[in-house]
Amino acid sequence: MTTHDRVDQGSEAGASSLAAGPGGVLDLLRVAAVVLDADGRIALWSPEAEQLFGFSAAEALGRRADKLLVHPQDRRAAVELFARVRAGDTWAGVFPVRLPDGSTLKVEFRTMGLRDVHGDVYALGLAADEGTVRRLETDLAVSGFLVKQSPVGLAVFDTELRWLRANPALEQMNATTESQVRGRRIGEVLPGLDSEAIEAAMRHVLESGQPLLDQQSVGRTPADPDHDHAWSESYYRLEDPSGRILGIAASVMDISRRHREASEVAEARERLAVIADASVRIGTTLDLRQTAQELADVTVPRLADLAAVDVLDSVVHREATPRVWTDGSARFRALAVAAGYPTDAVHAADPVGEIARYDPTRLITQCVRDGRSMLLPYVTERDVRRIARDDTAAEVLIREGVHSYIAAPLIARGSVLGTLSLHRTINPKPFDEEDRTLACELAIRAAMCIDNARLYARERDAALTLQRSLLSQQPRDMDGLEIASRYLPAVSTAGGDWFDVLPLPDGKVGLVVGDVMGKGIHAAAIMGQLRTATRAFSRLDLPPAKLLCHLDEITPSLGESIATCLYAVCDPRTGRCEMSTAGHLPPVLVQPGGDAELIDLPTGAPLGVGGVPFASVERELAEGALLALFTDGLVEQRHQSLDVGLHALVQLLRRHQGPLERICDQVLAALHGAPDDDVALLLARLRRPRPPERPVLTVDSDRDTAHRTDHVRDGADRGAPPRNVPR
Repeated sequence: MTTHDRVDQGSEAGASSLAAGPGGVLDLLRVAAVVLDADGRIALWSPEAEQLFGFSAAEALGRRADKLLVHPQDRRAAVELFARVRAGDTWAGVFPVRLPDGSTLKVEFRTMGLRDVHGDVYALGLAADEGTVRRLETDLAVSGFLVKQSPVGLAVFDTELRWLRANPALEQMNATTESQVRGRRIGEVLPGLDSEAIEAAMRHVLESGQPLLDQQSVGRTPADPDHDHAWSESYYRLEDPSGRILGIAASVMDISRRHREASEVAEARERLAVIADASVRIGTTLDLRQTAQELADVTVPRLADLAAVDVLDSVVHREATPRVWTDGSARFRALAVAAGYPTDAVHAADPVGEIARYDPTRLITQCVRDGRSMLLPYVTERDVRRIARDDTAAEVLIREGVHSYIAAPLIARGSVLGTLSLHRTINPKPFDEEDRTLACELAIRAAMCIDNARLYARERDAALTLQRSLLSQQPRDMDGLEIASRYLPAVSTAGGDWFDVLPLPDGKVGLVVGDVMGKGIHAAAIMGQLRTATRAFSRLDLPPAKLLCHLDEITPSLGESIATCLYAVCDPRTGRCEMSTAGHLPPVLVQPGGDAELIDLPTGAPLGVGGVPFASVERELAEGALLALFTDGLVEQRHQSLDVGLHALVQLLRRHQGPLERICDQVLAALHGAPDDDVALLLARLRRPRPPERPVLTVDSDRDTAHRTDHVRDGADRGAPPRNVPR
């Protein structure tokens, strides 16, 4: 006997037994029975199937059910349902079936897996016309045979939503008997369910007459009071043949495994999303506090209800190695606190910016001392006092309902910098190992950004200190030139901008401004060497173009860098000013009347390029004329053309007159608050030099001897010689 024969005989025996039973409900429904083998081919095809689907047994047997009965656009869904049934799952619902003429019939299915004595898997599908099912649902709901035999939980409620019937499958799901639930509401029997939502759905069905299918809910029943389960519920209104509403029928399937798997997939995706979000949001700047705040903000409310970031105080002070004190205690500085909702729990965290010292017994101290995370899925009152900074903070955390805690160390380059502390208060789920892993991943990512910010700050401080030590002091006025200057380091890191005012032979004055490409200590060091070389070459009284040529020759030997430079030689006595540039922006000339212009200079190549000659331009400066030399940090901004900044500078200098110190402040205030690049600004205003002093002889009336007295300038007491001076 073949497997097909065995299954066929068993099916015939079952049909005979059913026909002998009372009621004839299945006959009224004309339920079709179809059995598919492991390959999805039709193994059994009942006469009702012929009537329902329109295919004879000869046309159906041996053929793939999805090719025979399913439209092409629905085949993928049919194959997935068949795979679930083969895996032991059950499925109930309405599915569109293709009839021989190509039309579609909506069919109500109940499917389940079967095994024969050899362990071969089959899929049994019970099907009926959806319209017929709807007309006979009242009879089906009260049919004891179907109710008791169904593997799906079935219940019947009256119009007041009181329990009338519960089949054995539902009794097993809920660990309650039919006699225990009869006449009572759902909330009275199963308080672990969302009875309000369930009853709202049933009222909707009672009022509209439209069934609700696959309504999913999660809760707990006496069958498993310690764990959540998920159910798929469908509701139908019961009516008698005259149309009188009798109540509600409900079918319930436990889909906990499917729900749990879907939840795990969703949680895994959420964790990946958090990590992806963190990679974008954490470390947007090299600011220590902002980086810590970005870490805290990423974790709430997706991972925790309350987050705090604390680092060792030695990190803030930029010590080379973060440390815990010899007695085991640690000094922390709070950098960030974030909450997913308004709560007093934020007041239990250390105030941002303040220092707190924790003894060796505190969890945060153990975390940084041992360099390992701390997970407390369930926090006790004793645990809270080891978490909080003091008893007052502990009382706040207890009152706000903190029930789960994680402390993850901030580890970068082998050093523990601090901790990320996470608390759950509103979220009822305790932290688990997956949450610990995610918290540690976020902490490690943020720790690298925090350490980069710390190291960067140390390097910036060193570069800025070096640069300021190499820059000239506030230049004093020269004879014939009024001088004012400003230097503003970049917010990110100091670079190689410099300026200088050099006294030259014959009363001339050299004005220099330059910019070494690059940032940090390297740029500052090259800047210092170029400044020193410029001072040395200026002693030779070289023309500007010649001096730049010498600088260009030595720049490659100073390091792998190039620099721009503008050198001007002014003679206050004659008003002549000779200028040359090596790739630097031209100066602005403001005439005494207020007209301002950018001086047109041959651009020239930056220092260090080599082999490019430099040219000079000479201009006559009137008394009171203002010359402005500057670096590109003053006029260049992101997302804005350089020409816009240059135009703005020219307009500012045209409008602002008066003391040079005030003009410097006005220009910086208008163009920059927190520059992305260093800013150097040098202003020089021409004024006629004082005439040379000469000695004056006076006569001592007592001794009748001539001797030198006070020096009197030419032109004193204009129109007459000085008193007591021999003619």
